[in-house]
Amino acid sequence: MKAVVMAGGKGTRLRPLTVNLPKPMVPVVGKPVMEHIVELLKKHGIVDIVVTLQFMPEVIRGYFGDGTSMEMNISYAVEDSPLGTAGSVRNVQSFLGKETFLVISGDALTDINLTDLIDFHKRKGALATVCLKSVENPLDFGLVITNAEGRIERFLEKPDWSQVFSDTINTGIYVLEPEIFDHIESQREVDFARNVFPRLLKQGQNLYGYTADGYWCDIGNLEQYRQAHRDVLDGKVDVCIPGAKMRRDIWVGENGEIARNVDIFGPVFIGNHSKIKAGARLGEYTVIGDNVVVGDSSVIDRTIIWDNTFIGDMANIRGAIIGKNCDIRNMVIIEEGVAIGDDCEVRERAIIKHDVRVYPSKIIDMGAFIKRSIIWESRGTRTLFGKEGVRGLLNIDITPEVATKLAMAYGTTLPPNSKVTTSRDASRASRMIKRAMISGLLSTGVHIQDLRVAPPAVNRFNVHTGRAEGGVHARAWPSDPNIVQINFFNSNGIDIDMNQQREIEKFYHIEEFRRAFYDEVGEIVFPARTVEYYRNALLSAIDLNVIQQTRLKVILDYAYGSASLILPSILGRLRTDVVSINAYTDEDIAMVTEELNVSLDRLSSMVNAFKADLGVMIDSASEKIYLVDENGDVVPPPRMLLLLIKLMGQRGRGGKIIVPLTATSRTEELAESYDCEIVRTKASSSAIMEASMAEGAIFAGDLYGSYIFPKFLPAYDAVMAFCKILELLSLKGEPISHLLHSLPEFNVDKETVSCSWEMMGVVMRKIAEECKHHNQPVELIDGVKIFEKDGWVLILPDAEEPVFHLFCESRDSKNTRFYLDKYASLIRSIVA
Repeated sequence: MKAVVMAGGKGTRLRPLTVNLPKPMVPVVGKPVMEHIVELLKKHGIVDIVVTLQFMPEVIRGYFGDGTSMEMNISYAVEDSPLGTAGSVRNVQSFLGKETFLVISGDALTDINLTDLIDFHKRKGALATVCLKSVENPLDFGLVITNAEGRIERFLEKPDWSQVFSDTINTGIYVLEPEIFDHIESQREVDFARNVFPRLLKQGQNLYGYTADGYWCDIGNLEQYRQAHRDVLDGKVDVCIPGAKMRRDIWVGENGEIARNVDIFGPVFIGNHSKIKAGARLGEYTVIGDNVVVGDSSVIDRTIIWDNTFIGDMANIRGAIIGKNCDIRNMVIIEEGVAIGDDCEVRERAIIKHDVRVYPSKIIDMGAFIKRSIIWESRGTRTLFGKEGVRGLLNIDITPEVATKLAMAYGTTLPPNSKVTTSRDASRASRMIKRAMISGLLSTGVHIQDLRVAPPAVNRFNVHTGRAEGGVHARAWPSDPNIVQINFFNSNGIDIDMNQQREIEKFYHIEEFRRAFYDEVGEIVFPARTVEYYRNALLSAIDLNVIQQTRLKVILDYAYGSASLILPSILGRLRTDVVSINAYTDEDIAMVTEELNVSLDRLSSMVNAFKADLGVMIDSASEKIYLVDENGDVVPPPRMLLLLIKLMGQRGRGGKIIVPLTATSRTEELAESYDCEIVRTKASSSAIMEASMAEGAIFAGDLYGSYIFPKFLPAYDAVMAFCKILELLSLKGEPISHLLHSLPEFNVDKETVSCSWEMMGVVMRKIAEECKHHNQPVELIDGVKIFEKDGWVLILPDAEEPVFHLFCESRDSKNTRFYLDKYASLIRSIVA
């Protein structure tokens, strides 16, 4: 026997899940619902089927192919316009021939015994047999009334309660004789239940109804979709659940990873290659698709998550459905009844209230409170560049495709035959992204100088010295190794400015890339002596003699970073007594921010144990440097900035010192005593680097351990900073704790206040107006800096998240807190 599988449905009531997917392809415990139907047909010996298609036919055809992989013979018929259930069957008459055949829906879930249905049809000698099912609430279905022998007496489409004379409904499964085609017009929209069967009934034809005992669910809406999963996991429907059964009610797919301290309350299904991290809790009736990550301490309960979705740490999701390729960040709360379409991003601490529908490709901002569905709103334009380059989750935000496209946009902004230096850290993720970017750059006719694994400062130096027109560096983000960061350097070796960023974003979004012909494609070279040039230039920029004579004893932690590839050969020339730890790169090891304090504690212990003069940690990106004094005390980076300003000033040569607006006012007092000038700039790394290129600049630094010595390189470089700190300390000849003790005290504090993107401009305007009204002096270099009687407050909007950062300094710590509370309350009142 042959069968017709009806698979043209759009699944309108299942939206947003079916916006990008035909209804028969909606997954039920790891398989499209239509695959369960095909397996049912095969189980009952029906292997020759034709599938009728209309909405997104290529998705179904691409998944099932010709049926060989399932040991089936599958053909397809695509309808240009809707033909109805009967019209669709009439359209495939040539495939069915002169034999009895079966019609079944491809978007319902059932285990009905088709063999018994067919036997009943043959025993009755019926022209058509309708498979019936008793249900509790028949209002949404077509009712069928039969006599004691099963002969159909009446059809009633979607009745109200006053018309409910039976609880047996039409399941859409029919066994038909080929003579049925005599009663169906061709190339017209004709429906079995509404048109053909009532007409045959009037004619007195043999129409029978078979009331089945098995399971049947229409999956017509989101609640029925959830119920279908619950029924499968409870064993109420006989379908093949993929994966291994770990316990009575827990299924885990191939290569699934579950941390030891995960709590699972079955029934639960976990798909192939999915990872459930430590402390997570999976409640009953949770269904996890393939390639899903559930983060640390997240709670997932009665929720269906489709393939390739990332759930961050400490998320709380209950009773929701989440589509494929979604990015649900840390501490997100999603309530019962929520349905999120494909490719959505829900940022940190967002809350989505019950029964909200979020259509595909939407972005929910950090901290957003969503109470109504997001359907027609266009996707918010997402700025590629943040505070520190382009950053995002690996293979979710930053995929090889995104990296290639980004590189093509960058290459298009450069002249043909330009040279770009590329480098990366030691991680496999960075290697993948860098190689994708190399392909994109080559396709625009740009030549590549690939340094492979190298500190970004070496890349910057290569560009700064005129060997390339630009640079690209890929690395894992120090705060989270799941996040990849891409930095672009201009011809001076510093971060590109906002104008270049916008130019790249323009080409990225409009996709108008320069494409090289076969003889214009760029070349890749691997410069042989770049590190040697960098080392020689660095050694020429420091006072070797004073360092060699002092021979400080140093404990040096490389944090598994690429500085370990450069610095050892420099240390040999410095003749410093160094004990090195973590002095190698490893693609599987990344020291994240959470481990920093632990590593600094270990460094402190080693300084005390070895009676060293100094402890130094260079971060894995080789841009930040952390110091421990001879007593084992960690030096806070803001105090280290003050110390370096003092040491640079004491050389007696004057000059400009670049600091961000957020630095303490003590910098001016300190610099003036040494005839140095403080130049304040925006807090971004690109702004600090740009300012450090000014004539007369001798030093620049931020509040987080990144320093610039512009006569060597106008960019952050922890290796140069390490050597320069050794030189300055050697010149003083005093313990670092004594030098720190001589610095002025200061009280700088900060606070963060949430604010929606829409209100940020309003907040900035109203605060500026408030200050003008009270004649308070303000500075508008970056954000709004308000000068109070005994201090200042800086209100700085974040470039990546909908928050304001408030920085405050006062001579009295109580006043510092008072001013922070005052302006935080003002912002909250404006937002409210």
